[in-house]
Amino acid sequence: MNRNLVFRTLVFGLSTILFVSCGRNGKDYKNSSRATGWSINDRDGGFQANTDYKEQEAAPGLIFIEGGTFTMGRVQDDVMHDWNNTPTQQHVQSFYMDETEVTNLMYLEYLDYLKRVFPPEEANYRNIYYGALPDTLVWRNRLGFNETMTENYLRHPAYARYPVVGVSWIQAVEFSTWRTNRYNEYVLEQEGFTQKGAKYNVDAQSTFDTDTYLQAPSLTYGGQDDVIRGGKASAQREKNNTPRANPNNPGAGTEAKDIYVQMKDGIISTTKYRLPTEAEWEYAALGLVGLREYNVYRGRKKYPWDGAYTRSGNRKTRGDQLANFKQGDGDYGGIAGWSDDNADITAEIKSYEPNDFGLYDMAGNVSEWVADVYRPIVDDEYNDFNYYRGNVYTKNAINEDGTVKILTTEDIVYDTLENGKIVARNLPGEILQVPVDDEETYLRTQFSESDNRNFRDGDKQSSRYYQSFSDTESDNDRMYDSPINRISAGEEGMVKEYDKQNDRTTLVDDEVRVYKGGSWRDREYWLDPAQRRYLPQTMATDDIGFRNAMSRVGSKSTKNKSPRN
Repeated sequence: MNRNLVFRTLVFGLSTILFVSCGRNGKDYKNSSRATGWSINDRDGGFQANTDYKEQEAAPGLIFIEGGTFTMGRVQDDVMHDWNNTPTQQHVQSFYMDETEVTNLMYLEYLDYLKRVFPPEEANYRNIYYGALPDTLVWRNRLGFNETMTENYLRHPAYARYPVVGVSWIQAVEFSTWRTNRYNEYVLEQEGFTQKGAKYNVDAQSTFDTDTYLQAPSLTYGGQDDVIRGGKASAQREKNNTPRANPNNPGAGTEAKDIYVQMKDGIISTTKYRLPTEAEWEYAALGLVGLREYNVYRGRKKYPWDGAYTRSGNRKTRGDQLANFKQGDGDYGGIAGWSDDNADITAEIKSYEPNDFGLYDMAGNVSEWVADVYRPIVDDEYNDFNYYRGNVYTKNAINEDGTVKILTTEDIVYDTLENGKIVARNLPGEILQVPVDDEETYLRTQFSESDNRNFRDGDKQSSRYYQSFSDTESDNDRMYDSPINRISAGEEGMVKEYDKQNDRTTLVDDEVRVYKGGSWRDREYWLDPAQRRYLPQTMATDDIGFRNAMSRVGSKSTKNKSPRN
């Protein structure tokens, strides 16, 4: 054999071994800094970081939705001539979504918590509980006998696994916030960082809030030190003298008593339960992950399932309905027997097959609230990535001593909605939020004000007939002439002033939200995920429910990939 060839082969083999053993950059930076070379997580001090973090785990009830591009909007005939869902190409990041709609049982757990922590017998808290109650009167019909649902649907165990209805958009958002806090409270207890059973032994003055724990942990649970640091993990850390720093006191990291979970630890969820955006909901409903045909990619998928029909074509289930919807005049389920869809009003969750993402009832059963403020167009010319209309940017309120402002029972602010319902705007234990100001917006190009709900649409300048003759804004300056209903407190109670003008042409304004998906009351036309409708965020019906979503942090996919140092 040629000596030069042998020599080159040996050199190549050795270099390959060295490359593999040392990593692509010649060094494993897992526990040392790529910036300085200093040790990370050294017991003698220095920078502490979680270098063993794997990936975000799905929170209770959620399943993973891998993001991607899709055609948002309707590309087939618009027989209603709404022209409010013109197709646009959009991209959404990966996220998580509830496998099913929020059920009556889930919502009753929320009500039970509010009733125990904020007893409605006490005048100060009465409207917290009553403001969260679903409107059971949505079932009533002037020419229909529906008292059975009015009296039983929410609380009777027969309907425990049915989707909750009679919930307004505002109530759905408040439920999402509650769910986030209860989940993180559970995680901290399970990991041993808070006292076991603390979640059951709280009152109005000592409720847990995720943002408060991350920003001012010593003030969580009303500042009860034994509850905040009562876990076995904290005791072990004290024994090993490996403290976590207190965000409110950077110099406290040398004291073993300052032991709190921080965002960098990756233990509690910093992404929150929330309503999905319209783009996320539509993308998830289509379930494109299981199909690769070009027409589907371009928006030709009609339903969450494959095919152009509402009945199953599979041999074992041939003819079965694939969703719960109104099939015709006076026909909410079909003829009793094999042809029936097994539901006349709502149906129990998981009664029908899921789509390719594993989501149930993304068509039929109940329509669902999404986060977006409604506008007739989706402004893809300005943004086509994680599209969402509804941003209202806020920041933490700061006390004079530089600490964050934690709300107490005396700080609860109630809003009286235009329909007369009173809801709590905030709860004790939360950090007071205030609109962003010039300190955050000065010389920025992304945003210039706190409220961006009517950005590029709904402001005076975007109106076709905009003419400014004065510095004061009147009702005629609004782009959308929606009704203006006012409610105020008078000597004899609430004074309701209904808008009596007869020339109003729309309900659209900044307080109107999108809801998606067909319901048990809707014909087949509305089962298309591209369909979009709207309703004031204070209203509720017997055919609109909701499900939660949660953003994903880190990698786009959950598939294992080879790590790179």
